[in-house]
Amino acid sequence: MQSKYPAFDRSRLLVKPLLERDHDMDLGYLLALEEQAGQPDRELRHSLCTVAEQLAASGPEARILMMGAHVIKSGVSRQVIDLLRRGAFTHVAMNGAGAIHDFELARIGATTESVARYIRTGEFGLWDQTGILNEWAVDAARRGLGLGENFGRLILEGRLPHRDVSILAVAYELGIPVTVHVGIGYDITHEHPNCDGGAYGQASYRDFLVYTRSVESLEGGIMVSLGSAIMGPEVYLKALAMARNVARQEGRRIADFTTAVFDLVPIQGDIHSELPKSDPGYYFRPHKTILVRTVADGGRSLYLRGDHRITVPALRKEVLALGSGTGP
Repeated sequence: MQSKYPAFDRSRLLVKPLLERDHDMDLGYLLALEEQAGQPDRELRHSLCTVAEQLAASGPEARILMMGAHVIKSGVSRQVIDLLRRGAFTHVAMNGAGAIHDFELARIGATTESVARYIRTGEFGLWDQTGILNEWAVDAARRGLGLGENFGRLILEGRLPHRDVSILAVAYELGIPVTVHVGIGYDITHEHPNCDGGAYGQASYRDFLVYTRSVESLEGGIMVSLGSAIMGPEVYLKALAMARNVARQEGRRIADFTTAVFDLVPIQGDIHSELPKSDPGYYFRPHKTILVRTVADGGRSLYLRGDHRITVPALRKEVLALGSGTGP
């Protein structure tokens, strides 16, 4: 059936080489593994110790990291990767922008363009090498793989120059699932003429089911949300509902676990209580979803407010202090 409405003709677009783009971040901004941009205060350090104790566990319980793209833009990829190597997390979930920044760093050692500059000229997002991810999404769908698995595989097998700072590649090498949760129209790759929305839908939905399978093992474990205001709480909420639905039929519960939110937004009052709808803070999903509603039946929650360049390296140091893992 033919649509009544005209669509944008992508063949009219001018897509430029990625290396012509000016970048706001490159490898020089990544913190060295032992580097930290500042020290957490006593209260934050106490919360970090609590999270680290949960991550240092070595049992079958899920230890899930959900992260926004800003975590990579903050320059803490080396710290996240080291935590993966030490077994601190059993699953990583990110949004589409996170995968893009991870890929660009691995390919050219730089990422992040000036939206303010390039949106004025209509060049924002239209850089050809980044569009390779669209081809990889089609390949993922054809193979029956999720986006995260295929992206990590191809960064690694393609021997991209800076794959050592790619969370996707290192996790694939370690056998740790990374799932990429995409919203159509959210990411610059969706501007490109070679974008196949059907492939993204199929491969990202596969990732959602892989993520939900990990949530089934959350009893006794921990779910950490690093700077994800929408993707993290929304994907987690639906996956937990599905996992609890099945667990209830099988006579099990998924209630005794910990959630931790790392963010910059100030939360007024008790973090364990939902704000009234008249308060704008009610609409901050990490609070009501991750810290309150989903742990109301026996779980625990923590809010760690601070710059990722301080909190993520500090978390790694707390995990190391507990003697977790066998890394350097």
